[in-house]
Amino acid sequence: MKKTTSEEAATTVADVLVSELAAWGVTLYFGIPGASSLPLVDAVRKNPDARYIVVRHEQTAALAASAYNKFTGKIAVCLTIAGPGATNLATGLYDAKEDRASVLALSGQVKTQYAGPGGIQEIDQDAFFRPITVFNNTVADPATAVKLLTRALRYAIINRGVAQLSLPNDVQREPLEPAYCERETCLPEVRVAPTDEAVGAAVAAIDGAARPVILAGFGAMNAAGAVLDLAKTIQAPIVTTFRAKGILPDDNEWVAGIHGQLGTPHALTLVLKSDLVIACGTSFSDLTGVPEEKRAVHIDIDPLQLGKHPLEVGVWGDCAIALSRIRELVRPRDDSGIRQWLAEKKQEWRERLDQEADPDAVPIRPPYIMNVLSGTLPEDAVISLDVGENLWWFGRNFRMKRQRFAMSGYLGTMGLGLPGAIAAKLAYPDATVVCITGDGGFSMVMADFVTAVKYDLPMIVLVLNNHELAMIREEQREAGYPPYGTELKNPDFAAFAEACGGAGIRVTRPEELAGAVTTAVQMNKPVLIDIETDPKRFR
Repeated sequence: MKKTTSEEAATTVADVLVSELAAWGVTLYFGIPGASSLPLVDAVRKNPDARYIVVRHEQTAALAASAYNKFTGKIAVCLTIAGPGATNLATGLYDAKEDRASVLALSGQVKTQYAGPGGIQEIDQDAFFRPITVFNNTVADPATAVKLLTRALRYAIINRGVAQLSLPNDVQREPLEPAYCERETCLPEVRVAPTDEAVGAAVAAIDGAARPVILAGFGAMNAAGAVLDLAKTIQAPIVTTFRAKGILPDDNEWVAGIHGQLGTPHALTLVLKSDLVIACGTSFSDLTGVPEEKRAVHIDIDPLQLGKHPLEVGVWGDCAIALSRIRELVRPRDDSGIRQWLAEKKQEWRERLDQEADPDAVPIRPPYIMNVLSGTLPEDAVISLDVGENLWWFGRNFRMKRQRFAMSGYLGTMGLGLPGAIAAKLAYPDATVVCITGDGGFSMVMADFVTAVKYDLPMIVLVLNNHELAMIREEQREAGYPPYGTELKNPDFAAFAEACGGAGIRVTRPEELAGAVTTAVQMNKPVLIDIETDPKRFR
């Protein structure tokens, strides 16, 4: 049925933009409403496909949107007001920028007639967002709104980054007929196939190597099968970056573990003794620590990543596609004994981790916590990992099965754990979602535990409570400084969870932990487990 004139006039820019996003499969919004974004917020309310998760701080909104993309590859929207609402997004959006996560930010703006003289909450948002974004603009004319929105989505997807649109309040309310809007096509994903020349050069380098090793990064997380197929074909062990932990289960016979500061000794040995590193979707960060003199075949979908490490061969392409083509052409190898060597070293490492997991120490030691979590969390749990000493222990001591996890990589921002768990539960409502955080990271965003309660998002928040910024204290010790400014005065986190309407469990002794985790997994509500931990490492 054709709309009447009055119905057409009632369709606003805000309505059209929210409908356009829904048509492209973008339906999840995080933010806080306010005067400059009210038409957009109301358009979300009226759209049956859209969902607005109102958080307690805009940083949570941006961190959740960043984590949502890391978990799913899909885009979520940050919907906030002008001025302080926009500036509060900065940390979470910068996390997305640094980790190449696709996020869309829609920020309200003051009325166009006030721009310049100093309207309330007016800032130059174009200038503010410019260093963070791959696309950044202000919608000044309703006729350009849809085109700018679809362009923003296209840039966010193709360039894997943050796109931001500022929308003046009066422009949001303007009538708009969607049928006459100019728009661009948003590709749901971009997959790049390597050239025959690049594949051939990679094959020649691999065939010429006597001791190749595969280094899998976060960019290869969707290519686990192709990574394993190549490893079996050329009898090459697999080491991973931290963010690629769990690309394959830790007990897989070809997986040597993480390489770098938190890695296993046998992963380090394999890389040092190798004569070729086959790097798949890795950025060669300083924390990964691959020696610059190592010859490398580097496969990456981002051509600007190629060459950061001195290259033998650079292959521009999607890891799954490139690895499959390389495997078809490389020379298959016979068992050189590397699997047996790796099996022995992995057994030695497991025994070492078991020895570190002291079941009698009080306060509870982090290695024991990770040992218990490795045995009690479901094999398909979704884990949101915060930054802090909890991250150090997870990387070193947690044994991945089929779990997946996300974290703040390059920015290394504390506070992502809880927002990431909220995003994970929205993405995977039937999964067991776990946040592993510290008392420092959790307290930065703890107000949004009530958000998980409000929206009925069952999850387990594990707070490693050592009453200090333990990672910072360790950094002070290593740098020769005395401890200063790292002590924390904490509330009763379990009581806080109860006050929010969730469940709180306090654990002070090792024998209590496994039962607490098992109980929390079975509870259909947000549960916080406050674990009294020892801040000392091996001293």
